[in-house]
Amino acid sequence: MFIKQINVLQQSNLFIKQVPMLVCTYRLAYLEKQLSWTLQIKPHVSNEHKTMGFRSYRMTFSYLNKMKSYRYPGTRPYSTSQTTIDDNEIKTFQMLAHKWWDEQGAYAPLHSMNDLRVPFIRDNLLKAVADHQPGKPLSGMKILDVGCGGGLLTEPLGRLGASVLGIDPVDENIKTAQHHQSFDPVLVKRIEYKACSLEEIVEETAETFDAIVASEVVEHVIDLETFIQCCCGVLKPGGSLFITTINKTQLSYALGIVFAEQIAGIVPKGTHTWEKFVSPEKLESILESNGLSVQTLAGMLYNPFSGYWHWSENTSLNYAAHAIKSTIQESPVPAEFVLNGETEALRANKVSSSLHVHEELKK
Repeated sequence: MFIKQINVLQQSNLFIKQVPMLVCTYRLAYLEKQLSWTLQIKPHVSNEHKTMGFRSYRMTFSYLNKMKSYRYPGTRPYSTSQTTIDDNEIKTFQMLAHKWWDEQGAYAPLHSMNDLRVPFIRDNLLKAVADHQPGKPLSGMKILDVGCGGGLLTEPLGRLGASVLGIDPVDENIKTAQHHQSFDPVLVKRIEYKACSLEEIVEETAETFDAIVASEVVEHVIDLETFIQCCCGVLKPGGSLFITTINKTQLSYALGIVFAEQIAGIVPKGTHTWEKFVSPEKLESILESNGLSVQTLAGMLYNPFSGYWHWSENTSLNYAAHAIKSTIQESPVPAEFVLNGETEALRANKVSSSLHVHEELKK
């Protein structure tokens, strides 16, 4: 049949134009036959609206990719060969390890940031707590402080009553944190420090923590996907993930690197790499794909003259995010339902669902 069609086309002036199109059509038909198949479209009756529609089981290859990345409970969420640690970052922070508790030094902006981030963490965690102890509102909670450095944020969380594990891949940072902790017997009981990366403790601490804090950390990791996967792995269902970081904009480059590092010297040179900055949209996308729903996203602005931070609707520089891990474990769709292409019926279902939500909101 195919050869006959070619013979016919050869007799016309359209041969050169038509044959490539014909070959392409046959190849596509063959691939569709081999890689996917169409299940019978079944009628679906909505009991609520007494209407009948048709539900299609044809799905896209993008959904297939999601299935490939699906992680069954109890399995490792990442390859053992993957790491989130950048050796160059380690060297940079090793040289600054002795400066963590100098409130007027290299880490002065982080000391000041506690005025925002500590209440941000505390207040969002207390939304899910009916009763709490006065003076120790976070009592009974287990918090993981990832990239804790010298313990600038770890200690305030411990003083609020939480049991905190602070981890950092820089040994010198952990030694500084432990030394400062040793002056407060209360913190010695509530805080534990460990020199390690996040991925090193995933298996032993799976779904252990009520909250994870990664403040000014994600802009220093080399594999953000793996980092978020690991966070999700050690977080309890319903637990909170708190992140503060820097947006990837021209303004953040001009102020965060050129001005802050090279001109004003607010931050030591080489502290940040603009290519590692992450936009709120990208961060939210990664969080959502790992079962974390973003609840709050707020901009943060630093005044280098006053040395204080304040909240802002503008997220073009620094911003804070709070996400909650889903309490429902989604079941994977069987492989036989993964098909090539997306039908108009599936698109219609999505549009219909969105319209229904909007109608409910209007009510």
